[in-house]
Amino acid sequence: MPRLLDLFCGAGGAGAGYHRAGFEVVGVDIRSQPNFPFEFHRQDALRVLAGDHDWPSGGALVDPDVYAAWAAEWQELDLGRFDAIHASPPCQASSALKSLWPDREHPELIPATRELLEATGLPYVIENVVGAALSEPVMLCGSMFGLRANGRQLRRHRLFECSFPTMRPPCQHRGQPVGVYGHGGGGDMTRGYKGTAAEYREAMGIDWATKAEIAQAIPPAMTEFIGGFLRAEVRRRSEVAA
Repeated sequence: MPRLLDLFCGAGGAGAGYHRAGFEVVGVDIRSQPNFPFEFHRQDALRVLAGDHDWPSGGALVDPDVYAAWAAEWQELDLGRFDAIHASPPCQASSALKSLWPDREHPELIPATRELLEATGLPYVIENVVGAALSEPVMLCGSMFGLRANGRQLRRHRLFECSFPTMRPPCQHRGQPVGVYGHGGGGDMTRGYKGTAAEYREAMGIDWATKAEIAQAIPPAMTEFIGGFLRAEVRRRSEVAA
């Protein structure tokens, strides 16, 4: 079974989709993720990619106490163990809601993440919100996969920059939407309707995480779809190497 490194993994929405697509998943996040359903390492994602204990990204992302706790747990991960990498850098710098907190610092980590991913030579995916500075991304929507709760449709758009060929099904917006989001609001996509915790779980296809964690996740259906193309790329590279 091919192994995938899931960086900035959160509670595992993306990882669950890749697992369904046939990958063994290992998650990395700078914060503890007790609900992550696979092997987990509390690490700084960019330091893992750089292989450098002095990589300076983490201090800009978290408060000093959290960063100190992370540093005490540092263990280098061997990228040679993996066949592919997924990364979901923090999206606040690109989110339309960043104007709600103008005094907060929102580091832009996508360029550094891309540079380090390219240096690994492994096939990779970078996921982020609409508006993020991704290169020729594929946009996926919950409506493409029939995701819904109580008859309401999940219209959750996410961008995926892939270092391998993919396809994109069309959106299927119909009927009433269900909102799955954190603070602020869901915008026009949800028409002001915010789901309950049960609706979050049903619409997103995530039943192992808290409501707050689900609000920050992506539906596993999306990465299961992307994972099919990624499996084909891993297989192609293996055949070429042989």
